[in-house]
Amino acid sequence: MQPVQRLRLILSAAVLIFILLPSIARAAAPAPQKKPTDTLVFTNGDTLTGTFVREVGGKVTFHSDMLGDLDIPWKNIKEIRTGTTLAVIKSGVVLRRGHMPANLPVGTLAVSNGFITVHPANHAMIQPIPIKSAAYIIDEASLQKQIVGRPGITQGWNGAATVGLTLVQATQNQYAFSGSVALARVVPTVNWLAPRNRTTVDYAQSYGKITQPAYTDPTGTFVPATSTKTSIFHADAERDEYLSPRIYYLGTVAFDHNYSQSLDLQQIYGGGIGYTILKSPVQELDVKAVVQYERQAFFSATPPPPASKDLIASTFGGTYVRHVTKGIVFTQNLDYIPAWNNLHAYSFNENDTLALPAYKNFSFSLGTLDTYLNDVPLTYPPTKRNSFQFTAGVTYSIKSKY
Repeated sequence: MQPVQRLRLILSAAVLIFILLPSIARAAAPAPQKKPTDTLVFTNGDTLTGTFVREVGGKVTFHSDMLGDLDIPWKNIKEIRTGTTLAVIKSGVVLRRGHMPANLPVGTLAVSNGFITVHPANHAMIQPIPIKSAAYIIDEASLQKQIVGRPGITQGWNGAATVGLTLVQATQNQYAFSGSVALARVVPTVNWLAPRNRTTVDYAQSYGKITQPAYTDPTGTFVPATSTKTSIFHADAERDEYLSPRIYYLGTVAFDHNYSQSLDLQQIYGGGIGYTILKSPVQELDVKAVVQYERQAFFSATPPPPASKDLIASTFGGTYVRHVTKGIVFTQNLDYIPAWNNLHAYSFNENDTLALPAYKNFSFSLGTLDTYLNDVPLTYPPTKRNSFQFTAGVTYSIKSKY
């Protein structure tokens, strides 16, 4: 055989092996295990197959490949049979990190006639559990991860990012931009475990400008170009450490700038205590009281610049979140900030946001920011104490996969 023929034969064999190797590898690889199928029967006789996700607050979350996640009350369910291994947590059982409750019923489930029958892997006999006695039903993997595992610093974050833009080109040229990011991380990341800590980070900024070019009027008078701008900036971060499921102590920091109120920069550093008044899957209300150091720096178009103020102050505030219907969320934040070493230097903030679902993780948002700053400096033109802003934009929801 000639060397050229031999080389061609070797290359042909190599190409054939390269083509067939993936098929050989797939044939040799073990077949992936099929995910267990769960079955839910409604009281009207309709049947749904999919995956039992969890049961919290009397509602079963069931995932269907065709319909997605469905929240179904127990009263609408006649029967459930699962191939998924689940844990039934009875009312009164306290779950703590690192401590798995003794004799926790874990296994596949059969639910009918108001009772939950657990079939453990070791085939041990477990007394049927009344549905009304089951506080939570969670898959075994999630239970292990939440009680034993610990989310990394980049995991467990939920929140939203919003952006809005306005452009006008006419006799006057105008543009306005608004953007915000709000993130929260609660550990554990599920509502069926008492919270240990919570971290929140918020950033919001809006900037706008209106310009008009110079011109000469019919009398020959030259009118110079004019420019008017608005600029509002806010950033804050808070860390909560829970003493109980509802009481926590906190540390906070915040920065504010408002060009319309001649506020160059306001800095707040403080600590205090908070309390969760309401907490349910539908709504949550938190109130807090903070003692803080506050520094206000103002600016003025005419010298000399106003003196900065160093204040010992407090923040008395509240945050309310309401899930009106699926996908519609209303959020309100109120803060009253008095200064104890300068009773004239107090302020009040109200921030309201309404998010309306649009497509998948995107929603349309409407928001208002109302700020009252009592100690604005004397300027010309006079600075108003109150600043009101309305924004509309597109919001993208950030959801944790931990």
